[in-house]
Amino acid sequence: MTVPVTLLALLPLAGCGTPPELRRPAQQTATASTATSTPTPTATPTPTAPTTPTATPTSTDLVAAPCPAGLSGDRVIALLRGTARVLPRDVRVRVRTGPLCAGDWQYTVLDVTGHEELQVVTRGRPGALELVTAGTDVCGAQVRAAGPPGIRTLACDGTPGA
Repeated sequence: MTVPVTLLALLPLAGCGTPPELRRPAQQTATASTATSTPTPTATPTPTAPTTPTATPTSTDLVAAPCPAGLSGDRVIALLRGTARVLPRDVRVRVRTGPLCAGDWQYTVLDVTGHEELQVVTRGRPGALELVTAGTDVCGAQVRAAGPPGIRTLACDGTPGA
């Protein structure tokens, strides 16, 4: 009775061991050493498909820096009070940070009297700014997916108002 019980206990372990794909190198080595007069065929490398170039961020996209002349915090505030209708005309606003540019995107932090600070992400030329998003958390899908790395770092990883 002990032999059948022992066999049943060992039966599940019979399938264990090194998988065949891991045993191949050892088997090929053994075959090559026993057949010394016959050369072993070498594998033909398979051609790889050409890689398609990906868009590489430029140095102006990687880090947000003070924007060139022509774009000021006043332009961002004018956009928010004008066509974007984010800020009422009677609220006091002061630029805390920025605008900082990366590519053709901008990041600005505003102090709004009586409210939390307002982070603003815009894009476009100074005379034709387009609001991407504004609020206390501007790390939205559009910024993460399309924003340049310098803006994503500020909007998603940076400390507001830094």
